[in-house]
Amino acid sequence: MSVINIALNEWARLFLSGRGWAAIITFSLIWLIFLNYAIAPAASYVSSADFSFIVQLLFGSFEQTAFTNWKSAEIALYWIFSLYLLPFFTMISAADQIASDRARGTMRFLVLRTSRTNIFIGRFVGQYLIQLLIILVTIATVLGLVAYKSPEKLPVALSEAPVVIVNLALVLLSYVALMALVSVLVKSARQATMLAIVGWILSWFLIGYVQNNFGPFPVLDWVLPGSQLSTLVRLGSWDTLSLAPIPIAQTVILLGLGWFAIRRCDL
Repeated sequence: MSVINIALNEWARLFLSGRGWAAIITFSLIWLIFLNYAIAPAASYVSSADFSFIVQLLFGSFEQTAFTNWKSAEIALYWIFSLYLLPFFTMISAADQIASDRARGTMRFLVLRTSRTNIFIGRFVGQYLIQLLIILVTIATVLGLVAYKSPEKLPVALSEAPVVIVNLALVLLSYVALMALVSVLVKSARQATMLAIVGWILSWFLIGYVQNNFGPFPVLDWVLPGSQLSTLVRLGSWDTLSLAPIPIAQTVILLGLGWFAIRRCDL
C-alpha cells in the first residue's frame, strides 16, 4: 500500500463508517451553535470596549490590533477563536492514527502489505487533509454568514479568507504531527489525547521554570506546538507568514521522533 492509499483510507474511516458520521454530525451541530450564538452576535460588538474586555478574559491580554488588523469583523472573530479552538479539536480528532491498530493487533497484518514508514506518513497525511477540510468548511460557513447578513462586506471577507486558511493550515500541521507521535506511544485514542494535553501542560511549566531560573533561552519559546499563537494573533494580512518556519520546524522534528518510535515499537 502506498502513502496515498493509506491517506485515502483515513477518509474512508471517517466518511464510510457510522462512528465517523456521528463525529461529523456532532461537530457540525456544535459549530453551527457556536457560529450562530458566538460569532454572529459578537461581530457587531467587536470594536466596543466591553467586547474587548470579554475577549481579554477569555484569551488573555493582547493588543487591540488583534481586531483592527482585519477589515471584516466576522473574519477577525473567526481568526481569534479558531486559533485557540481548532488545535484543541485536532488533538481529539487526530488522536487515533496508530493507537487502536496497535491495541487490536491489526498493525501486524498491515506491515505485511506495506512498511511502517508508509503507514505512519500515510495516516499523518490523511488526518492532516481532514483538518484542512474542517478549516475550509468552517470558514465557508463564516463567509456564508457574511453573505447572508452583510452581502456588501463579502468581497472584503473573501480577500482576507486565504490568509486565515493558510495560517490555520500551518498551525494545525504541528498538532497533527504531535498526535502522530503520541499515537505511536499508546494504545487508544483517549490515552493519546490525554498524554498530548498533559504532556503539553507539563512541558509548558517546565520550560517556564527553566526560562525563569536559568534562561532566557530564546529557542525554548518556540518548542511547543502553538507557542507562536500569542504573537500570531496580533498579526494581520500576509505578515502572519513571518512565523511560518516555527510550525514547519516543529512538524519536521515531531514526525522524525514519531518515525523513530514506530520503527522501534512493538506491534
